[in-house]
Amino acid sequence: MLTGSLVALVTPMDVNGEIDFPTLRKLVDWHIEQGTNGIVAVGTTGESPTVDVEEHIAIVRAVVEQAAGRVPVIAGTGANSTREAIHLSNKALEVGASFGLSVVPYYNKPTQNGLYQHFKSIAENTALPTLLYNVPGRTACDLSNETALKLAELPNIVGIKDATGNLERAAELVKNAPKNFAIYSGDDASTLPFILIGGHGTISVTANIAPKAMSEMCAAAAAGNIAKARAINDTLQGVHRHLFIEANPIPVKWALEKMGKIQAGIRLPLTRLSENAQPTLLTAMNEAGIH
Repeated sequence: MLTGSLVALVTPMDVNGEIDFPTLRKLVDWHIEQGTNGIVAVGTTGESPTVDVEEHIAIVRAVVEQAAGRVPVIAGTGANSTREAIHLSNKALEVGASFGLSVVPYYNKPTQNGLYQHFKSIAENTALPTLLYNVPGRTACDLSNETALKLAELPNIVGIKDATGNLERAAELVKNAPKNFAIYSGDDASTLPFILIGGHGTISVTANIAPKAMSEMCAAAAAGNIAKARAINDTLQGVHRHLFIEANPIPVKWALEKMGKIQAGIRLPLTRLSENAQPTLLTAMNEAGIH
């Protein structure tokens, strides 16, 4: 089972919004050097809503090629169209992804039965192992624990990213899920307690700018070294919070730009971090020793 800190990787772009593949490859190398345990390519943090299918698969291919087997690559394969999600899953498998991360369908608000049938259809029509992704704050649709646990019984549904930030729900998943079903936090601020109650790791936005710290914090928490894990997490609390001062990935792309890691590119309808928000995030970065 894949454990630890998995980065929800941004998609670097130039000032015109074109994908910057050389920088993408450099980010992959940097994350591996810093101890990141897995890389999520073209998830929602990677601006999946604004890249077309050809770009989407090209990004996954580039990340797989650059990772070269050093860490697993999880491809964002979600869509609010079941057919599109299946297509993306099969294409990601073709270019070498190890897993797919499939978000709860957004906007069309299916019933729990619709969600079950959606993910069941994906599982039955691709050989790519699939992780569920529940983020009701962004999708306007909540995958219930009951439905998630029912899906966990399917052979090709292998885990879930739970971005609810609700530790009571997480504890229920940990208690009742099959032993080999991976449960990841999708909320950086609650990742530490999430792991301490039995979660297997995190799919993290913070790891974009603090990969070593997130990896070490997850490892310490999993090993039961609460003092070390808490000390690391304490330095990151401001970053966890203020990376969402505007809609993700606006703040994290600005932070990476300030660090000299990427160019100032982002696609509409997202825009560069507002000037009023920049000092707040910069202060949090400085407090965490991120430069």
